[in-house]
Amino acid sequence: MQTLASILVGLVALEHLYIMYIEMFAWETKGKETFKGSLAPELFKPTKTLAANQGLYNGFLAAGLIWSFFITDHHWSFYVAIFFLTCIIVAGLYGAATASRKIFFVQALPALVALVVLHLR
Repeated sequence: MQTLASILVGLVALEHLYIMYIEMFAWETKGKETFKGSLAPELFKPTKTLAANQGLYNGFLAAGLIWSFFITDHHWSFYVAIFFLTCIIVAGLYGAATASRKIFFVQALPALVALVVLHLR
């Protein structure tokens, strides 16, 4: 169960690195493809800076999860992973409530599954 928990936490971290990439570096290209229907095409250029800021936060979330892998104290590593997964769940719930229900399934649900499995290890 420990291995599964680590894999799931790692996948959530990778997902947030990918989100960071889209929002910070590919907002006007890959961002348009990813968020089509959520934002009018002409709004991607003027919202580039806002998206980059949001991407930075996603990078911090990923960094926190990655950091949990390098902490040698088992309890401390566990609590750091719990904190960052919970932050992602809260952000996903807020996004689902205010922007698109799809955010729950893409962002909050994977973090929630990882959090549950982390507690079962």
